[in-house]
Amino acid sequence: MAQRCLVALEINQLKSNVTIAIGKDVFTIVSVDHVKPGKGSAFARTKLKNLRLGTIIERTFKSDDKIKEAFIEERKLQYSYQSGNFYHFLDQDTFEDVTIEKEKLGESLKFLKDNLTVSVFFHNKEIVNISLPNTIEFKIIHTEPGFKGDSSKSGGKPATIETGATIQVPLFINISNTVKIDTKTGEYLGRV
Repeated sequence: MAQRCLVALEINQLKSNVTIAIGKDVFTIVSVDHVKPGKGSAFARTKLKNLRLGTIIERTFKSDDKIKEAFIEERKLQYSYQSGNFYHFLDQDTFEDVTIEKEKLGESLKFLKDNLTVSVFFHNKEIVNISLPNTIEFKIIHTEPGFKGDSSKSGGKPATIETGATIQVPLFINISNTVKIDTKTGEYLGRV
């Protein structure tokens, strides 16, 4: 992983999905509105997503602001096993063992299962974001018995998936059913 120098950007180079560094934080530009008023200098209104925290902020850049582009490296890592507070992944390109602390995984731990491939984003050799696939299939390991013919959308019940997380599923779902889950919201999407 080569560390690259930061490149200064002009405000007219700001566009969606460009990553920039502000202080110690790394942001991706969600949206940008370039404004050229009749009087005065141009500026850019932006919405920025903090890659570490996931929060979105609004920031205005003037034409004389020094904006540093942040180079992000994305690596595909396959989850192998857990050892104490450390989770071990196999880099799909280099076959190197990458160890990630439990705290860095955060909420993604709920849906982390064996052999799952995740996207890990690095900035200056530090992990700034971990992204799971949008949907993942899980086996139900515990739930109350379902009722035959109960396909109503109105009711729901808690169910435990193979990772130990609890989700809400329709009443007709039983133990050993496989379901598709939205990893961003934790919502049930359907039975597989």
